[in-house]
Amino acid sequence: MKIVQELKAGSLTGTATVAALLTVVLASCTVGPKYKTPPVVTPPEYKESGPWRTAQPSDQIAKGKWWEIYRDPQLNSLEEQISISNQTLKAAQAQYAQARALVRYYRSNFFPTVTTNPSFSRNRLSNHRPLGATLAGTTYNDFILPMDVSYEADLWGRVRRTVEQSRENAQMSAADLENISLSLHAELATDYFLMRELDAEQQLLNSTVIAYQKALELTQNRYQGGVASAVDVAQAQAQLESTRALAIDDQLARAQYEHAIAVLIGKAPVSFSLAASPLSTPPPMIPPGLPSDLLERRPDIAAFERQVAAANAGIGIAKAAYYPILNLSANGGFESAAGGVLLNGSSAFWAVGASALETVFDAGRRRALNQQAMSVYDQTVANYRQTVLSAFQEVEDNLAAQRILDQEAQTQQAAVQAAEQSLTLSNNRYRGGVTTYLEVITAQSTALADERTEVQILGRRMATSVQLIKALGGGWDVKDLPTMQAVGATGAGH
Repeated sequence: MKIVQELKAGSLTGTATVAALLTVVLASCTVGPKYKTPPVVTPPEYKESGPWRTAQPSDQIAKGKWWEIYRDPQLNSLEEQISISNQTLKAAQAQYAQARALVRYYRSNFFPTVTTNPSFSRNRLSNHRPLGATLAGTTYNDFILPMDVSYEADLWGRVRRTVEQSRENAQMSAADLENISLSLHAELATDYFLMRELDAEQQLLNSTVIAYQKALELTQNRYQGGVASAVDVAQAQAQLESTRALAIDDQLARAQYEHAIAVLIGKAPVSFSLAASPLSTPPPMIPPGLPSDLLERRPDIAAFERQVAAANAGIGIAKAAYYPILNLSANGGFESAAGGVLLNGSSAFWAVGASALETVFDAGRRRALNQQAMSVYDQTVANYRQTVLSAFQEVEDNLAAQRILDQEAQTQQAAVQAAEQSLTLSNNRYRGGVTTYLEVITAQSTALADERTEVQILGRRMATSVQLIKALGGGWDVKDLPTMQAVGATGAGH
């Protein structure tokens, strides 16, 4: 009765009250399936299950700043600059801000739209009007201050499903942002360690060049003394120059890694350089945790799960098209020939109404849209499950690499020791005149190759540890994902 009285009194809030009442009464009429996270098969343990030693505190992946596990101040400084200056990350942050803005845009459909179009005109009627001769030649003013209110009653949950979908898309964008951040930080750490591995190779080659220079001088002295041949001198010279060439070739790869790091931290390569610092410390052992934890620790898995939820809401939106759309409207305002009495009660006018729109025949259009929505859902579920499987593969690959490279490093260390002993014996045999310089050259080549391989294995171990941390989610947790309320809050940023 109160609503009727408001309408009779010309109150424009009456329609809004009716809309609010209908929304409350029909809130349970949301069509479409209720969302449930698709089940995935989770193995009880990783295939590469050990042997793992008990994790020390230094081996734990730091939440957020996982790179601090390596205890390298320079790496920490570089990683911090990604969050400030990396343009790819800034683009992802802007995309997340767009997704949040869309939530607020669609959420506005919960409320009526109010418009006004005030106008003034001065009019004169013709003296030769066909009708109403008494008003012929009249000149008058017309002041109008209208107000229009329109509102779509969300009877079947179309608006609610749209807002729900936009929120889930915003959460997906937030997870994508975290995944991009994780990938960028992992890429920088990988480039950094591979560059430091090249620094170690450069150090090895430089010291080898010095040793080969001394060997060449010794051979030249022996040649001048008639003990060695010109062939020995030529072989020693060739060995020296080829080693110098290897040292120069490593400089190219190092420069490229340095340029890549510069771009990652948002700087032009011309304004960035890093002093050489040979890699020498092995990586920490990374405990993998339980496979079931991986579903909560990978931002890319969280992004696909939110995409599945958004596709589920899309089914509800498509199903709502089968039901009529109820629009409530009201308009009113003031109109007067004199501005002084425009806002008087006697100058008021109003009208209220409602309309319903129902599609009677569409040649299967709505059915096709429903089938499309369900197919989109099936597609996103398959992508979600494939992402989970790929995540398990990445962890297994890097766990296997961590174990095998550790064994290879131990074997390679023994090979280096044996090669160094062989080189010492060959040098002694050559000085004693027992063998030719070819044996020394062969021992030198073997020793250098084994030492370079040892350095390269260390670089691969460091890169593998970074990739394992990335595969495990970098210390992220799905609880860090912004809530449904947070993604629609006023303001931008992450």
